[in-house]
Amino acid sequence: MKNTLFLDAAFSKPVSRPPVWFMRQAGRYMPEYMAIKEKYTFLEMCKTPEIAADVTMLPVDILDIDAAILFCDILVVGEAMGGDLSFEKGVGPIFSNPVRTAADIEKLLEPDTDEAFDYVYKAIHEILKRLDGKIPLIGFAGAPFTVMSYLVEGGSTREFKKSKALIHNHPKLAHKLLDKIARVTVDYLNGQIKAGVQAVQLFDSWAHALSFEDFNEFAHRYNDQIIQGLNRTGVPVIYFCRGSSYFAPIMAKSKPDVISIDWNADILSLKQTLPPNIAVQGNLDPTILYADKPVIKQRVEHVLEKMRNENGFIFNLGHGISPDMEVEKVKLAVDTVKNFR
Repeated sequence: MKNTLFLDAAFSKPVSRPPVWFMRQAGRYMPEYMAIKEKYTFLEMCKTPEIAADVTMLPVDILDIDAAILFCDILVVGEAMGGDLSFEKGVGPIFSNPVRTAADIEKLLEPDTDEAFDYVYKAIHEILKRLDGKIPLIGFAGAPFTVMSYLVEGGSTREFKKSKALIHNHPKLAHKLLDKIARVTVDYLNGQIKAGVQAVQLFDSWAHALSFEDFNEFAHRYNDQIIQGLNRTGVPVIYFCRGSSYFAPIMAKSKPDVISIDWNADILSLKQTLPPNIAVQGNLDPTILYADKPVIKQRVEHVLEKMRNENGFIFNLGHGISPDMEVEKVKLAVDTVKNFR
Protein backbone atom coordinates (compact mmCIF):
# COMPACT_ATOMS: atom_id res chain seq x y z
CA MET A 1 0.00 0.00 0.00
CA LYS A 2 1.55 3.28 -1.13
CA ASN A 3 -0.62 5.50 1.08
CA THR A 4 -1.22 3.95 4.51
CA LEU A 5 -2.49 7.11 6.27
CA PHE A 6 -6.08 5.86 6.48
CA LEU A 7 -5.20 2.40 7.79
CA ASP A 8 -2.65 3.77 10.25
CA ALA A 9 -5.10 6.32 11.65
CA ALA A 10 -7.85 3.69 11.84
CA PHE A 11 -5.56 1.60 14.04
CA SER A 12 -4.70 4.71 16.14
CA LYS A 13 -1.10 4.83 14.94
CA PRO A 14 0.80 8.14 14.54
CA VAL A 15 0.43 9.75 11.10
CA SER A 16 2.06 12.73 9.37
CA ARG A 17 -1.38 14.28 8.77
CA PRO A 18 -4.98 13.14 9.15
CA PRO A 19 -6.30 11.07 6.24
CA VAL A 20 -9.42 12.28 4.45
CA TRP A 21 -12.28 10.60 2.62
CA PHE A 22 -15.99 11.39 2.44
CA MET A 23 -19.17 9.39 2.68
CA ARG A 24 -21.06 9.59 -0.65
CA GLN A 25 -17.82 10.83 -2.23
CA ALA A 26 -18.93 9.23 -5.52
CA GLY A 27 -22.39 10.62 -6.17
CA ARG A 28 -24.82 12.95 -7.85
CA TYR A 29 -22.82 16.11 -7.17
CA MET A 30 -20.29 14.92 -9.78
CA PRO A 31 -21.11 15.57 -13.47
CA GLU A 32 -19.11 12.46 -14.36
CA TYR A 33 -21.37 10.37 -12.12
CA MET A 34 -24.51 11.85 -13.67
CA ALA A 35 -23.19 11.08 -17.16
CA ILE A 36 -22.92 7.41 -16.18
CA LYS A 37 -26.32 7.51 -14.46
CA GLU A 38 -27.98 8.72 -17.68
CA LYS A 39 -27.01 5.43 -19.35
CA TYR A 40 -27.91 2.95 -16.61
CA THR A 41 -30.37 2.49 -13.77
CA PHE A 42 -28.95 2.77 -10.28
CA LEU A 43 -29.16 -0.97 -9.68
CA GLU A 44 -27.47 -1.64 -13.03
CA MET A 45 -24.64 0.60 -11.87
CA CYS A 46 -24.35 -1.35 -8.63
CA LYS A 47 -24.60 -4.76 -10.26
CA THR A 48 -22.23 -4.29 -13.19
CA PRO A 49 -18.71 -4.70 -11.77
CA GLU A 50 -16.98 -2.55 -14.40
CA ILE A 51 -19.45 0.31 -13.92
CA ALA A 52 -19.29 0.05 -10.12
CA ALA A 53 -15.51 0.25 -10.45
CA ASP A 54 -15.79 3.29 -12.76
CA VAL A 55 -17.92 5.11 -10.18
CA THR A 56 -15.74 4.07 -7.24
CA MET A 57 -12.70 5.52 -8.99
CA LEU A 58 -14.24 8.94 -9.72
CA PRO A 59 -13.30 10.55 -6.36
CA VAL A 60 -9.93 8.80 -6.46
CA ASP A 61 -9.13 10.54 -9.74
CA ILE A 62 -10.97 13.84 -9.16
CA LEU A 63 -10.49 14.48 -5.43
CA ASP A 64 -7.30 12.51 -4.71
CA ILE A 65 -8.68 11.21 -1.41
CA ASP A 66 -6.87 8.83 0.96
CA ALA A 67 -9.36 5.95 0.79
CA ALA A 68 -11.84 4.68 -1.77
CA ILE A 69 -15.19 3.20 -0.82
CA LEU A 70 -16.96 0.52 -2.81
CA PHE A 71 -19.84 1.81 -4.92
CA CYS A 72 -22.96 -0.16 -4.02
CA ASP A 73 -26.04 0.32 -1.82
CA ILE A 74 -26.96 -0.72 1.70
CA LEU A 75 -30.27 -2.19 0.51
CA VAL A 76 -28.82 -4.96 -1.64
CA VAL A 77 -28.94 -7.16 1.48
CA GLY A 78 -32.70 -6.64 1.73
CA GLU A 79 -33.05 -7.43 -1.96
CA ALA A 80 -30.97 -10.61 -1.67
CA MET A 81 -33.24 -11.74 1.16
CA GLY A 82 -36.28 -11.47 -1.11
CA GLY A 83 -37.17 -7.79 -1.15
CA ASP A 84 -38.50 -6.49 -4.47
CA LEU A 85 -36.25 -3.43 -4.66
CA SER A 86 -36.44 -0.56 -7.12
CA PHE A 87 -35.32 3.06 -7.17
CA GLU A 88 -37.75 5.69 -8.46
CA LYS A 89 -36.66 9.17 -9.46
CA GLY A 90 -37.77 11.73 -6.90
CA VAL A 91 -38.94 8.98 -4.53
CA GLY A 92 -35.90 6.87 -3.69
CA PRO A 93 -35.75 3.18 -2.81
CA ILE A 94 -38.96 1.17 -2.75
CA PHE A 95 -39.64 -2.37 -1.58
CA SER A 96 -42.92 -3.33 -3.27
CA ASN A 97 -43.37 -6.31 -0.91
CA PRO A 98 -42.93 -4.80 2.57
CA VAL A 99 -42.22 -7.09 5.53
CA ARG A 100 -44.79 -6.63 8.30
CA THR A 101 -46.04 -9.99 9.54
CA ALA A 102 -44.64 -13.21 10.96
CA ALA A 103 -45.33 -14.87 7.62
CA ASP A 104 -43.44 -12.12 5.77
CA ILE A 105 -40.42 -12.58 8.03
CA GLU A 106 -40.56 -16.35 7.62
CA LYS A 107 -40.46 -15.95 3.83
CA LEU A 108 -37.26 -13.93 3.88
CA LEU A 109 -34.27 -15.83 2.58
CA GLU A 110 -30.85 -16.33 4.10
CA PRO A 111 -29.09 -16.65 0.75
CA ASP A 112 -25.75 -18.11 -0.18
CA THR A 113 -23.88 -14.82 -0.02
CA ASP A 114 -21.11 -16.01 -2.37
CA GLU A 115 -23.75 -16.40 -5.05
CA ALA A 116 -26.08 -13.54 -4.11
CA PHE A 117 -23.31 -10.95 -3.96
CA ASP A 118 -21.02 -12.31 -6.64
CA TYR A 119 -21.34 -9.01 -8.51
CA VAL A 120 -20.10 -7.12 -5.43
CA TYR A 121 -17.06 -9.34 -5.00
CA LYS A 122 -16.25 -9.07 -8.71
CA ALA A 123 -16.47 -5.28 -8.42
CA ILE A 124 -14.03 -5.38 -5.49
CA HIS A 125 -11.54 -7.39 -7.56
CA GLU A 126 -11.85 -4.91 -10.44
CA ILE A 127 -11.46 -1.86 -8.18
CA LEU A 128 -8.40 -3.32 -6.46
CA LYS A 129 -6.80 -3.88 -9.86
CA ARG A 130 -7.39 -0.25 -10.78
CA LEU A 131 -6.22 1.10 -7.43
CA ASP A 132 -3.04 -0.94 -7.77
CA GLY A 133 -2.15 -0.43 -4.10
CA LYS A 134 -2.42 3.37 -4.27
CA ILE A 135 -4.94 3.72 -1.41
CA PRO A 136 -7.12 1.33 0.61
CA LEU A 137 -10.61 0.23 -0.42
CA ILE A 138 -13.40 0.37 2.15
CA GLY A 139 -16.26 -2.13 1.97
CA PHE A 140 -19.57 -1.59 3.75
CA ALA A 141 -23.02 -2.80 4.65
CA GLY A 142 -26.16 -1.36 6.16
CA ALA A 143 -26.88 -2.07 9.81
CA PRO A 144 -29.87 -4.31 10.58
CA PHE A 145 -32.19 -1.65 12.01
CA THR A 146 -31.62 0.63 9.03
CA VAL A 147 -32.17 -2.20 6.52
CA MET A 148 -35.19 -3.38 8.52
CA SER A 149 -36.75 0.08 8.44
CA TYR A 150 -36.73 0.11 4.63
CA LEU A 151 -38.13 -3.42 4.45
CA VAL A 152 -40.91 -2.69 6.94
CA GLU A 153 -41.83 0.80 5.72
CA GLY A 154 -41.55 -0.20 2.07
CA GLY A 155 -39.22 2.73 1.39
CA SER A 156 -37.89 5.93 2.88
CA THR A 157 -39.61 7.56 5.85
CA ARG A 158 -39.10 10.36 8.32
CA GLU A 159 -41.39 9.03 11.03
CA PHE A 160 -40.69 5.27 11.11
CA LYS A 161 -44.27 4.61 12.22
CA LYS A 162 -44.46 1.01 11.00
CA SER A 163 -40.92 0.13 12.14
CA LYS A 164 -41.55 1.49 15.63
CA ALA A 165 -44.94 -0.19 15.81
CA LEU A 166 -43.21 -3.50 15.05
CA ILE A 167 -40.48 -3.15 17.69
CA HIS A 168 -42.92 -1.92 20.35
CA ASN A 169 -45.96 -4.09 19.66
CA HIS A 170 -44.18 -7.23 18.45
CA PRO A 171 -40.62 -7.14 19.83
CA LYS A 172 -40.10 -10.90 19.35
CA LEU A 173 -40.91 -10.59 15.65
CA ALA A 174 -38.63 -7.55 15.35
CA HIS A 175 -35.78 -9.44 16.98
CA LYS A 176 -36.32 -12.39 14.65
CA LEU A 177 -36.15 -10.10 11.62
CA LEU A 178 -33.12 -8.18 12.88
CA ASP A 179 -31.24 -11.37 13.71
CA LYS A 180 -31.93 -12.72 10.24
CA ILE A 181 -30.57 -9.55 8.61
CA ALA A 182 -27.54 -9.57 10.93
CA ARG A 183 -26.58 -13.15 10.02
CA VAL A 184 -26.72 -12.39 6.29
CA THR A 185 -24.75 -9.17 6.84
CA VAL A 186 -21.93 -10.98 8.69
CA ASP A 187 -21.50 -13.38 5.77
CA TYR A 188 -21.75 -10.53 3.25
CA LEU A 189 -19.06 -8.42 4.95
CA ASN A 190 -16.79 -11.41 5.46
CA GLY A 191 -17.17 -12.05 1.74
CA GLN A 192 -16.05 -8.49 1.05
CA ILE A 193 -13.03 -8.97 3.32
CA LYS A 194 -12.21 -12.24 1.55
CA ALA A 195 -12.48 -10.43 -1.79
CA GLY A 196 -9.84 -7.97 -0.61
CA VAL A 197 -11.31 -4.82 0.95
CA GLN A 198 -8.88 -3.32 3.45
CA ALA A 199 -11.53 -1.86 5.82
CA VAL A 200 -15.28 -2.11 6.37
CA GLN A 201 -17.87 0.36 7.60
CA LEU A 202 -21.25 -0.49 9.11
CA PHE A 203 -23.86 2.17 8.30
CA ASP A 204 -26.72 2.66 10.76
CA SER A 205 -28.15 5.66 8.96
CA TRP A 206 -31.47 5.77 10.81
CA ALA A 207 -30.30 4.95 14.34
CA HIS A 208 -31.05 8.50 15.47
CA ALA A 209 -34.77 7.73 15.10
CA LEU A 210 -34.52 5.49 18.17
CA SER A 211 -34.53 6.32 21.87
CA PHE A 212 -31.40 5.49 23.86
CA GLU A 213 -32.95 2.28 25.23
CA ASP A 214 -34.39 1.20 21.88
CA PHE A 215 -31.06 1.84 20.14
CA ASN A 216 -29.38 -0.46 22.64
CA GLU A 217 -31.94 -3.26 22.20
CA PHE A 218 -32.93 -3.06 18.55
CA ALA A 219 -29.87 -1.56 16.84
CA HIS A 220 -26.61 -1.86 18.76
CA ARG A 221 -27.33 -5.45 19.84
CA TYR A 222 -27.27 -6.56 16.20
CA ASN A 223 -24.47 -4.21 15.16
CA ASP A 224 -22.40 -5.81 17.90
CA GLN A 225 -23.37 -9.26 16.61
CA ILE A 226 -22.01 -8.26 13.20
CA ILE A 227 -18.80 -6.68 14.49
CA GLN A 228 -18.01 -9.71 16.65
CA GLY A 229 -18.65 -12.02 13.67
CA LEU A 230 -16.20 -10.35 11.30
CA ASN A 231 -12.87 -11.79 10.23
CA ARG A 232 -11.28 -8.47 11.10
CA THR A 233 -7.59 -9.34 11.55
CA GLY A 234 -5.73 -6.49 9.88
CA VAL A 235 -9.01 -4.99 8.64
CA PRO A 236 -10.28 -1.99 10.65
CA VAL A 237 -13.99 -1.80 11.37
CA ILE A 238 -15.74 1.59 11.32
CA TYR A 239 -19.02 1.87 13.23
CA PHE A 240 -21.16 4.71 11.88
CA CYS A 241 -24.57 5.76 13.05
CA ARG A 242 -26.56 8.94 12.94
CA GLY A 243 -26.77 9.81 16.62
CA SER A 244 -23.24 8.77 17.51
CA SER A 245 -22.84 11.99 19.49
CA TYR A 246 -25.01 10.40 22.19
CA PHE A 247 -24.78 6.69 21.34
CA ALA A 248 -20.95 6.54 21.32
CA PRO A 249 -20.62 5.07 24.86
CA ILE A 250 -22.79 2.11 23.77
CA MET A 251 -21.03 1.81 20.41
CA ALA A 252 -17.62 1.62 22.10
CA LYS A 253 -18.66 -1.58 23.90
CA SER A 254 -18.34 -3.45 20.59
CA LYS A 255 -14.65 -2.42 20.39
CA PRO A 256 -14.73 -1.17 16.80
CA ASP A 257 -11.50 0.29 15.52
CA VAL A 258 -13.20 3.55 14.55
CA ILE A 259 -16.40 5.33 15.58
CA SER A 260 -17.71 7.82 13.03
CA ILE A 261 -18.98 10.95 14.77
CA ASP A 262 -21.85 13.16 13.65
CA TRP A 263 -21.55 16.96 13.72
CA ASN A 264 -23.64 17.38 16.89
CA ALA A 265 -20.69 16.51 19.13
CA ASP A 266 -17.39 18.14 20.00
CA ILE A 267 -15.17 15.51 18.42
CA LEU A 268 -12.21 16.01 20.73
CA SER A 269 -14.28 15.89 23.91
CA LEU A 270 -16.05 12.78 22.69
CA LYS A 271 -12.81 11.05 21.70
CA GLN A 272 -11.39 11.67 25.14
CA THR A 273 -14.27 9.68 26.63
CA LEU A 274 -13.44 6.64 24.47
CA PRO A 275 -10.78 3.98 25.03
CA PRO A 276 -7.47 5.20 23.54
CA ASN A 277 -7.39 2.42 20.94
CA ILE A 278 -10.69 3.52 19.35
CA ALA A 279 -10.17 6.12 16.62
CA VAL A 280 -12.75 8.69 15.58
CA GLN A 281 -13.89 9.76 12.14
CA GLY A 282 -15.67 12.99 11.24
CA ASN A 283 -17.15 15.34 11.93
CA LEU A 284 -17.61 18.41 9.74
CA ASP A 285 -21.23 19.45 9.22
CA PRO A 286 -21.85 18.60 5.52
CA THR A 287 -23.73 21.87 5.01
CA ILE A 288 -20.51 23.81 5.69
CA LEU A 289 -19.59 22.90 2.11
CA TYR A 290 -22.36 25.27 0.91
CA ALA A 291 -20.48 28.19 2.48
CA ASP A 292 -17.99 30.49 0.78
CA LYS A 293 -14.56 29.01 0.17
CA PRO A 294 -12.73 30.98 2.92
CA VAL A 295 -15.33 29.78 5.41
CA ILE A 296 -14.94 26.16 4.30
CA LYS A 297 -11.18 26.36 4.66
CA GLN A 298 -11.45 27.97 8.10
CA ARG A 299 -13.96 25.41 9.40
CA VAL A 300 -11.95 22.45 8.09
CA GLU A 301 -8.79 23.85 9.68
CA HIS A 302 -10.68 24.36 12.95
CA VAL A 303 -11.46 20.64 13.17
CA LEU A 304 -7.90 19.73 12.17
CA GLU A 305 -6.35 22.08 14.72
CA LYS A 306 -8.60 20.74 17.45
CA MET A 307 -7.42 17.20 16.69
CA ARG A 308 -3.78 18.11 16.02
CA ASN A 309 -2.20 16.07 18.83
CA GLU A 310 -4.58 13.12 18.67
CA ASN A 311 -3.64 9.74 17.22
CA GLY A 312 -6.59 7.93 15.71
CA PHE A 313 -8.36 10.66 13.73
CA ILE A 314 -9.80 10.40 10.21
CA PHE A 315 -11.23 13.57 8.68
CA ASN A 316 -14.69 13.10 7.19
CA LEU A 317 -18.11 14.68 7.21
CA GLY A 318 -20.68 13.91 9.87
CA HIS A 319 -22.76 12.38 7.07
CA GLY A 320 -22.61 12.20 3.27
CA ILE A 321 -22.03 14.81 0.56
CA SER A 322 -25.27 16.44 -0.62
CA PRO A 323 -26.31 15.85 -4.26
CA ASP A 324 -26.24 19.56 -5.17
CA MET A 325 -22.77 20.27 -3.75
CA GLU A 326 -20.13 22.00 -5.90
CA VAL A 327 -17.25 19.70 -6.75
CA GLU A 328 -14.69 22.46 -6.34
CA LYS A 329 -15.81 23.06 -2.76
CA VAL A 330 -15.45 19.37 -1.93
CA LYS A 331 -12.00 19.45 -3.52
CA LEU A 332 -11.10 22.52 -1.44
CA ALA A 333 -11.95 20.62 1.75
CA VAL A 334 -9.79 17.67 0.66
CA ASP A 335 -6.89 19.91 -0.29
CA THR A 336 -7.12 21.79 3.01
CA VAL A 337 -6.71 18.53 4.91
CA LYS A 338 -3.88 17.36 2.70
CA ASN A 339 -1.99 20.65 3.12
CA PHE A 340 -2.41 20.73 6.90
CA ARG A 341 0.84 20.46 8.85
